[in-house]
Amino acid sequence: MSAAGLTRETLARIEATEPALNAFVTVTADLALKQAAAADAGHAKGPLAGVPVAIKDLVHVAGVPTSMGSLVHRDEVAQEDSPLVARIRAAGAVMVGKTTTSEYGWKGESGNRVNGPAHNPWRHGLTAGGSSGGSAAAVAAGVVPVAQGGDGAGSIRIPSSFCGVFGLKPTVGLVPTVPGSGLSAQGPIARTVADAALLLDVMAATSFSETLEEGVEGVRAAWSPDLGYAAVERDILDVAAAAARRLPELGIAVEDAHPDLADPWPIVDVIWAWNQAQDEDPALAHLADPGRWEVVERGMRLTEADHAAAHEERVRYAEAMDTFFERYDLLVTPTMPCPPFTAGADQPGWVAGQPTEYLSWTAFTYPFNVTGQPAASVPCGRDAEGLPVGLQLVGRRGEDARVLRAARAFEQAFPWSYDGLDLGESGAHG
Repeated sequence: MSAAGLTRETLARIEATEPALNAFVTVTADLALKQAAAADAGHAKGPLAGVPVAIKDLVHVAGVPTSMGSLVHRDEVAQEDSPLVARIRAAGAVMVGKTTTSEYGWKGESGNRVNGPAHNPWRHGLTAGGSSGGSAAAVAAGVVPVAQGGDGAGSIRIPSSFCGVFGLKPTVGLVPTVPGSGLSAQGPIARTVADAALLLDVMAATSFSETLEEGVEGVRAAWSPDLGYAAVERDILDVAAAAARRLPELGIAVEDAHPDLADPWPIVDVIWAWNQAQDEDPALAHLADPGRWEVVERGMRLTEADHAAAHEERVRYAEAMDTFFERYDLLVTPTMPCPPFTAGADQPGWVAGQPTEYLSWTAFTYPFNVTGQPAASVPCGRDAEGLPVGLQLVGRRGEDARVLRAARAFEQAFPWSYDGLDLGESGAHG
C-alpha cells in the first residue's frame, strides 16, 4: 500500500474512533497527507518513511497547536519542531495528530480542560491512563502503529499497562527532552517491541533494532511483588506474578528479591511540585486544572533548600539502587498496582485499602524516574474483568537494549491479543 493510502486509512480510523476514544486533541490531516505524498515520491527515505506516528500534545510540532492540555495555551501554535520531532520528521514519518494529555502532564491520567480524557480502548468510561493516555489509546485501538510518549513519573508505562500495549521509558537523557525536569524521558509506545525499537532508534539517533533478537539467555532478574512497600490489588498481583514465574522459560534466572529501600515518594513529591510551580501566575489559576493547582500551591511553599535537598536524596537513592543492580540485570515488578479507574478522575483514591495522593499510587513507576533507569511495560495478561495487566522490566542505566531484548523475548513466547477492544466506533461505546 502507498503511504498516501495508508494515511487515508489512518485518518478514517481516527474519524471512526473519535470523539468516543478522545485520543486526539488535534488531527493534522493536511500535514499527514503532504508527508505521505513526499514518501511516495521518494523524497522521504528514512526508516519511518510513510509510517503514521502520533505525537503527545506536550511536544512541539511546527505549525501545529501545542495546548499542553492547558486552557492557557489552547490556541498557541508551535513555531518550530522539538528536537525529537525534528528527528521523527527527518526519518520520513507521517505525523497524523497530537494526542490527549493531562495539563502539563501533571498526573497519571489524561483528563484536561481542553478536550477531556482519553478513554480506555478496552472499556469506554475507564481511563486510558496518563499522562500519555492519548498516545497509548491510539496505539491500542490500532489507529497508529507507534506513538511518542513522555514519562516523568510513569507517564508512558501507566497508559501502556492500562491499554495493553508496549511502552518504554528510556534511560533519562537518551532522547532529547525540552524542557526537561530531570525526571522525564521521551520514549516509544507501540503494539510490538520491534515497532517501539524502530521509533526509539530514530528518537535516540542510535540503533536498538539491530540487537533486538539476540535473546536473554543467562540474564539474572529479581522479581519483587511490591518493592517492599507498595500497595497492590490482589488480582493485579496474581496476574503479574504468574507472568514472572514464566521468565525462566526464556532463559532468565529469577529470584524473589527487592531493593532494601524506602518509598521514594517524598523525593518525587518535592521535585514534581517544585517543577509544576515554576513560572506560574496566580492570576491564571482560574484557567488551571483544580487538582494540578493544588500541586502548584504546594510547590510555591517549597524553598530552594527543599528542592536541593530532594535532589541530594535522589542521588543517594540512585546510588543505592545501583548497588542492588550489581547482582541483577533486571528488576521485574507489576507495572500498575490497580486496574484502570474512571476516565477523568485524577487518581484511583484507594489501592488495596490504602489512600492515595496525586501520583503516590504509581509506586512501581516513579522510582525509576528518580534513578533514571530504563523501564518498560509489557502486556502480560488480563484481570478478572478482562482488563490488561502490565509487567514492568527495569534495567541498569544505559542498558535499554537489554530491557528491549527481554521484552521482545517475552512478547514472542507469550503473544498478546487485541480481541475484545471496546472502541466506541462511529460514536457507539461498544
